[in-house]
Amino acid sequence: MAKKECITQLSTTGATSTLRNRKTFPTSVKVPRAPPKDRSGPPAAHLPEGDPRSVDGASARPPAGGDASKGPSGLLMLVVVLSFSTRLYKITEPPHVCWDETHFGKMGSYYINRTFFFDVHPPLGKMLIGLAGYVTGYDGTFPFMKPGDKYEHHDYWGMRGFCAVLGSFLPIFAYLIVRELSQSHTAALITATLLIFDTGCITISQYILLDPILLFFIMAAVLSMVKFDQQRYRPFSWYWWLWLLLTGASLAGALGVKFVGLFVILLVGLHTVWDLWELLGDLSLSLVDIAKHFLARVAGLILLPLFLYVTTFAIHFAVLNKSGPGDGFFSSAFQSRLVGNNLYNASMPEYLAYGSTITVKNLRIAGGYLHSHWHLYPEGVGARQQQVTAYLHKDYNNLWLVQRKDDNDSRSGTPDLVRHGDVIRLEHKETTRNLHGHLHAAPLTKKHFQVTGYGVNGTGDTNDLWQVEVCGGQKGDPVKVLRSKVRFLHRATGCVLYSSGKTLPKWGWEQVEVTCSPYLKETPSSQWNIEDHINPKLPNISLSVLKPHFLEILLESHIVMIRGNSGLKPKDNEMNSKPWHWPINYQGLRFSGVNDTEYRVYLLGNPVVWWVNLAGLGLYPIMVAVASVALQRGFSLGQKRRGITFDVLLKSTDLLLRPPYSDWLQRLGQVALLLSVLYSFYLFHPLSYGMTGPLAHEPGSAMAGLKWMDSWEF
Repeated sequence: MAKKECITQLSTTGATSTLRNRKTFPTSVKVPRAPPKDRSGPPAAHLPEGDPRSVDGASARPPAGGDASKGPSGLLMLVVVLSFSTRLYKITEPPHVCWDETHFGKMGSYYINRTFFFDVHPPLGKMLIGLAGYVTGYDGTFPFMKPGDKYEHHDYWGMRGFCAVLGSFLPIFAYLIVRELSQSHTAALITATLLIFDTGCITISQYILLDPILLFFIMAAVLSMVKFDQQRYRPFSWYWWLWLLLTGASLAGALGVKFVGLFVILLVGLHTVWDLWELLGDLSLSLVDIAKHFLARVAGLILLPLFLYVTTFAIHFAVLNKSGPGDGFFSSAFQSRLVGNNLYNASMPEYLAYGSTITVKNLRIAGGYLHSHWHLYPEGVGARQQQVTAYLHKDYNNLWLVQRKDDNDSRSGTPDLVRHGDVIRLEHKETTRNLHGHLHAAPLTKKHFQVTGYGVNGTGDTNDLWQVEVCGGQKGDPVKVLRSKVRFLHRATGCVLYSSGKTLPKWGWEQVEVTCSPYLKETPSSQWNIEDHINPKLPNISLSVLKPHFLEILLESHIVMIRGNSGLKPKDNEMNSKPWHWPINYQGLRFSGVNDTEYRVYLLGNPVVWWVNLAGLGLYPIMVAVASVALQRGFSLGQKRRGITFDVLLKSTDLLLRPPYSDWLQRLGQVALLLSVLYSFYLFHPLSYGMTGPLAHEPGSAMAGLKWMDSWEF
């Protein structure tokens, strides 16, 4: 199910303005075009009225509307107090695991214990959660098994508190962004109020989750970009560099938490391209000056974020150096660097040879080890022969003997190396049956062929023969342990050994289906590598010489994460939602509790906030269209400014009434909006802070009458 995140689009920005100081021009009079932009500015003595530049390139005076960085500082303090108090209130309640705390709390514990794990997201968010737990006394011993488990004596408050603190900055950042863009304290206060009293934003900020961390970096990146833009008349000043570098650092943070951070990178990137395009049109700048601007942005917005992003992975790999539940998702070479893994500091022959005992690992995520056991396929599932599966864990039944195609006892012969193009047999060590393929349909993937164990003591038939193919290799190339990607082509049918990733029913012990695929395209599902390798007739080498270097494991980790993301699907019986559900607040999500005896928390946005936001998104293009038509018809709209939809709408009351009545109507509209948000928060705040007792549809419920939509399940 998609995760609900705070909506900040209420401060929709764009080029619009109020219909003020209206003035018509005769049709015969041409409206003069503005002169080309000159960022260097005219001499101070000849600055035109309203020009914000001075002779030294610094801002001579603020734009119309007043200096947003000055004014009522008490408003900012009010926003800070309200934001932190609403997020930190009842932060320890409920004292049990809620929703995805099972995942991200557990991952924080892994960092404290230095245990390697796999997740589809980059590591920064989980590292910060683990660090927050560590510095506040959490020892990493709580198992985080399932929602509802009691925390008891474990210090979980630090991890929740850290996420809540970062979530508390969202309204503050929104206030500062809108104040800078609109030069309006009223617009900034309205924006902050909408976020402060949004029950959805509060709920998502109060638990051990990645969402508040991600939103913190996204909002920080936007704020830094806006602040940097405000320094455009002071290029290469100290503050100019500060906000440029903070923008880059925030971009690295957003991407380092989740890959959806790419969207804010796209936003900043497009803004930067436009900014450079405008600089190119500034004829007061030499090409050298433009080159300096370009290189500064490359350094601050590309090289710095890339360096910080890669550094988080370096720390991630350095901290998680112990074998753990994530081992099986990565290659054997990767696993050889993890303390406690059977490949760590191990020694074995470097090249595969006949007579060797091996394990064969599939390269897809959760592809498993080639495995067999005494159990047969059930009646009606292909041939009733011995099952061959892929098993995700180390096991004795993962062992296979490498045999020549025409020699049943190659173990007594010379240990010749297995090479690209060789035809071999793989004999299961425990059951002595050969890896076998035929034209019967596979159990689950019906377009593939079944793979079985067949024969006795290595004696079988021609359907037991497999040709070894080293991916990217040439005929005669040896097979390297851990490093070579190998495919096994079935000689009789021409198909390739394949791990489908599908889970077999109980008769298959819920292991992974192995098939023979007639589709020969190279994919991780059809690629394998030799992991364990035992052959006493060959010299051993230390696997430390085969350990991958940092860039290799960095690349592999990204490949695994991308494949993991692409393979995410809702589990059976798991509630999921459609994209259109979220903008209209159609459906919430249970964080805790389902019945009247449990402490219930329900993620649902403040209805007034969300629906007003939806209305604002609809009004904005209409207002832009009206303003554009008015300009085209010769109306003077006053000094242009970036529009905050509802602020501009309310300040346009002078279209209907004369002062002071227009001012009264404006104030009335602002007060009505704020009071409706506050009243809605008063009604729905139990959803965020927890409730017990009767459900909403039962008599005596504190939420009686508030189930405005049947899809709300509180």
